[in-house]
Amino acid sequence: MTNISSERPICKNSFEMASWSFNRVVCGLDEVGRGSLAGPLVTAAVILPVSTEIDLLKDSKILAEKERLEAYCWIVNNSWYAVGIVDHHSIDRYNIWNATLVAMKKALMHVLAGCPHVPASILIDAMPLKLSDTSYNFVPVYYFDKGESKSSSIAAASIVAKVTRDNLMKKLDSLFPGFYLDSHKGYGTKKHKDVLKEKSPLIIHRRSFLNNIDLYGENEDEYGEQQTICGSY
Repeated sequence: MTNISSERPICKNSFEMASWSFNRVVCGLDEVGRGSLAGPLVTAAVILPVSTEIDLLKDSKILAEKERLEAYCWIVNNSWYAVGIVDHHSIDRYNIWNATLVAMKKALMHVLAGCPHVPASILIDAMPLKLSDTSYNFVPVYYFDKGESKSSSIAAASIVAKVTRDNLMKKLDSLFPGFYLDSHKGYGTKKHKDVLKEKSPLIIHRRSFLNNIDLYGENEDEYGEQQTICGSY
């Protein structure tokens, strides 16, 4: 497992190109929902075909919904992929950091079991996943920040995870109306916090997160607050 420092420049798809030149594949992993106050965390693992060239394989957060769905359909029809999901109970019990690693390992083991090729490397956005307790401990693992912009494999994983989680949150919205889970997906937005001021938390809320947010703070930095929660474990 190797941490590629942000000080070391990584050319887009450098890992993919090096492997594809030998007709080998790589596996990308990413997560969605780490900073959410409610609902599950979803991870995805994707192995793209050799020499994939698709413009829409970008960070899921910068794609329009139509583009994201188009990319998702291409990925599920042309790649090996799997998802790993952990619920709010597991997040509260194990903390978000460890729960993310569990979900990533679930996705990875499933995709490797279904793919006829052993990847030349495993690429992860920011998370140091250890495989010493698996039969794939010989496969090199690289993790680095902003992985979606540096690897199409990680970008594809972010798209699968995002679309999967969005669909789950839309279903939860029909079960728990009034919390607008279909629009803000359970993140700690001002709209979500305003609802929590008036209503009791749902059973799908992460209690460990609610204990660390300020519902009444003025001009709060929502992204910074969520990063503080996620990085406090």
